[in-house]
Amino acid sequence: MTEPAPHLLIVDDDERIRDLLRKFLMRHGFLVSVARDAGHARRVLAGLDFDLIVMDVMMPGESGLELTRVLRETRGTPILLLTAKGETTDRIEGLEAGADDYLPKPFEPRELLLRINAILRRMPEPEPEEKQPKIVQMGPARYDIERGELSRAGLPVKLTATEVQLMRIFAENLRQAISRARLVEELGRDDGQAQERAVDVQITRLRRKIEADPKQPRYLQTVRGEGYMLSPD
Repeated sequence: MTEPAPHLLIVDDDERIRDLLRKFLMRHGFLVSVARDAGHARRVLAGLDFDLIVMDVMMPGESGLELTRVLRETRGTPILLLTAKGETTDRIEGLEAGADDYLPKPFEPRELLLRINAILRRMPEPEPEEKQPKIVQMGPARYDIERGELSRAGLPVKLTATEVQLMRIFAENLRQAISRARLVEELGRDDGQAQERAVDVQITRLRRKIEADPKQPRYLQTVRGEGYMLSPD
């Protein structure tokens, strides 16, 4: 299946430059949309996602630097800034605003093309849908699998070493029932009913840190005859 062409947004108040860049980049296989200023760009961005934004810095009203700072609060879309300024301090200001690259005017269109392609190559590949998530969300509770950290309503919740092990096991087997015997084995404990009862105690304590009502668990559920299952949002 052919990958869709990258979609670029050109933001420049100079109509001639907008038109030249649109035609040039379309000839090189890109989908291209244009905006005449920051306000126009905001309206376009409200309805569309882009692979990269090429934006002039010096525009009437809201500048490209100002819009870049705003976009960086909510978007990770790569941004390449264009400007007539070429001083080192101006380049640094653009990068500090959140731009991925900076190209002073005047420039050769082919250099712009090379920079666009270089930025797009650096973007991470989208993760396969079947890949396990890195964050497990359970209402106001949130578990970071890589860090082994639990938070609730944005506040850290301290986990014991055993609770971290349990969360790792459940996170690797989301929505799958895990028997108490298997949990005992995964935790590296000796076999026996006493250890299985100890697991029950650990589950009860863990529920207090996750559930709104531990006695009626929504997320860390008991599956009758099978064991326990973590079912996040």
